[in-house]
Amino acid sequence: MNKLLKYREKLNLTQGELAEKAGVSTRTIQRIEKGIEPKGHTLKVLAKALGVIEDDLKENESVSKTETISYQLTKHINLSSIFGVILPPINILLPWFIMKHKNQVNEITKQIVSVQIFYTIIALVCILLSPFISRWFGVTKQLTLILLIISVIINLYIIIRNSIELDKNQKLHIKPKFNLI
Repeated sequence: MNKLLKYREKLNLTQGELAEKAGVSTRTIQRIEKGIEPKGHTLKVLAKALGVIEDDLKENESVSKTETISYQLTKHINLSSIFGVILPPINILLPWFIMKHKNQVNEITKQIVSVQIFYTIIALVCILLSPFISRWFGVTKQLTLILLIISVIINLYIIIRNSIELDKNQKLHIKPKFNLI
């Protein structure tokens, strides 16, 4: 339950009464009760109107974020990348679509999609450069095919390794230090 809602109901106030007492709009109260974090002036006047300290109205982010993460669904999002191993745009689009459709947007799922974006960019650059490398260094003509097979194997390893780590420790083993989405 939202902390503002809890304190408002404890004082037996309606949203309109609290809004009038705090000097904010009813819509602001509704937004905060839906999950938007109050900041600055709004936080101060609401705390004063409810007779609590500002920290009492702040949501505990680590608890609320942990509760909303479904690790089984996160694992399915990760494994959905396998369908796109051969067709690189699908390895990005399918996990992203599932993540958005199932409302499972969190740090881990963003990292899963970011890993696939990063992998796709690196694999694409390597494969596009392989004909030039073949000509410049006189390497075998099959270099493009070899790089394609190696990149598929690497991506399969990343996906499977991350799935194992999600089962064991609820985190990713191979992840970027940044998010691309």
